[in-house]
Amino acid sequence: MKGKCYIQGMAAITPQNSFEGEIFQQPMLTATTTMLQCVEPDYKTFIPGNSLRRMSRLLKMGLTTAIKCLQDANTGIPEAIVTGTGKGSLQDTERFLHDIRTYNEQALNPTPFIQSTYNAINGLIALQQQCTTYNNTFVHRGLSFESALLDSIMLLNDGVTQILTGAFDEITAEHKFIKGRIRHWREHPVRTSNLYDNPAPGTIAGEGTAFFSLANTASPSSYAAITGIRMMNWPPADRLGTLLTDFLAQHQLTVPQLDLVITGRCGDSNHEHYYAAMDQVLHNTCQLPFKHLTGEYETAGAIALWLAAHMLRAQKVPAAWFPMARQMPAALNHVLIYNHHFGEQHAFILLERIKN
Repeated sequence: MKGKCYIQGMAAITPQNSFEGEIFQQPMLTATTTMLQCVEPDYKTFIPGNSLRRMSRLLKMGLTTAIKCLQDANTGIPEAIVTGTGKGSLQDTERFLHDIRTYNEQALNPTPFIQSTYNAINGLIALQQQCTTYNNTFVHRGLSFESALLDSIMLLNDGVTQILTGAFDEITAEHKFIKGRIRHWREHPVRTSNLYDNPAPGTIAGEGTAFFSLANTASPSSYAAITGIRMMNWPPADRLGTLLTDFLAQHQLTVPQLDLVITGRCGDSNHEHYYAAMDQVLHNTCQLPFKHLTGEYETAGAIALWLAAHMLRAQKVPAAWFPMARQMPAALNHVLIYNHHFGEQHAFILLERIKN
C-alpha cells in the first residue's frame, strides 16, 4: 500500500458504551456469558419513525453509525461508500428462511430478503445521503473490513478526496448455536473481564458496527493516519515474526519503534500459538487485547481501528476498558493492530499519530 489516509471522523456501536460521550470516561461493561450484544442508541434521533418500523436491527445500527460518523467528520456527501461484512443481516436472513418453510414457499414477504443482502446497508446510506457514486461491499470472511479499507485507500490514491468506510456484523442466538456446533464458542459462560486469564477452546461471540470518514489530506481535527495494511491467509505461526518485520521495514520502521500493539487475542487456546509466536518478536512492546470488549466476529478489526485512532489522538488509553494495561509509553506515535479470525485470515494495520 502506498501513501497515507487520514481518519477525519468515526463512530461505533459495540457491546460497550461507545456511541455517545467520551470513551475515556465510560466504565467497562462486563458480563458472564458466551455472547455479547451491542448497547444500542436511540435511533429516532437519526432515522424517521416510519422508516424504523421497516428496518431490522443491523440496518438500524449500520445506518445510525454511518450518519454519526459523517456528523463527527463535519463533512458533506461522501464521494464513495465502501464497507465490509462477514455475515450481513442475519436476522433478516433467518426470518426469510423461516418464512419459506412456514408458508411453503408461497406468499412470502420480500422485505426480509431485500434487507438480508450484504449491500443493503450501503444502499440505505446512499439513499439517505443522496450519494450516487462508487458503492461497494466486501464479504471476505475475516478480511472483509480490511479489504474495504484497502479499496478505500486505493481510491484515495487515485484522487478521491473523502470516503465513508465501515464494517457491520451481528450475532443471533440461532447463528451462535450453529457456530457452536463447530466449537467456535466457549462451552460454559465466562466473565468477559477474565477472558484471557485461563485460555480454553472457543471464545465469546460478538457483534458491532464501525464507520470511518477517510480523507487523503490531514486536518487539525484528524484522529490518526493509516499508513499500512497487509492481509494474509493461513500464515504459518513461525513465519509471523518475519512477516511483521518485513511489513514494518516497508514503512521504514522496526519493532522497537512500535509504541503499542492492539491484538485480537480472544482467550481461545486453539489459536494461542499465533500470539505466542508474536510475543517472541514483541516481548518488549506493550500489547493490549480488545475482544473482551466486543467478542469475536469477522469484522472486529474495525473496532480495533476505532480504538487505536482514539488513543492516538488523545495520547492515552481508556484505562477502565483495559485494566491489563501496564507501563504504557509516554507517547503514542506508532500503533499496530494484529488480528485474525479463528486462525484463518490475518491482518496487520499500521497507524501513526498526526502531530499538529
